[in-house]
Amino acid sequence: MSDKSGLEPKPVRESTSEYSELAMPTDANPLGTLFGGKVMHLVDLAGSLAALRHARRPVVTASVDYMSFLTPVHIGQLMVLRSMVNRVFRTSMEVGVRVSVEDLMTGEVRHTSSAYLTFVALDREGKPQPIAPVIPETPEEIRRYQDAAVRRQHRLALRR
Repeated sequence: MSDKSGLEPKPVRESTSEYSELAMPTDANPLGTLFGGKVMHLVDLAGSLAALRHARRPVVTASVDYMSFLTPVHIGQLMVLRSMVNRVFRTSMEVGVRVSVEDLMTGEVRHTSSAYLTFVALDREGKPQPIAPVIPETPEEIRRYQDAAVRRQHRLALRR
């Protein structure tokens, strides 16, 4: 059943994306850990995958309103970035990205970073385009959906 925009709502699971990359020496600082900027680049890439999967049209990053660095990423570790659309707000959508690393020698997996990004879908002329609503199904998806509205209010208040 479509909403008032005429777009068919889609479940969160259809946007879920996973991107993996090995931490290489060329992206590391003298301490042997990844530059935060490299992690941010990968977070933006992973977030855009989920946004593209949901919107099925070009998307651009509008904001990054939260990014945490909990533990460092060391050279040789496998970074796994999991992303999904948390909520849609007409032409924009919030995407959550969680970064984990796996030590390939021991199999240990750790959560290293999290981020929330806002993407805007564009038409052929580069103008914002309405996006299909997202349907949260699991308790975790429902919580993220509700929390996204609070974060949006905060973003809008900061803009004013």
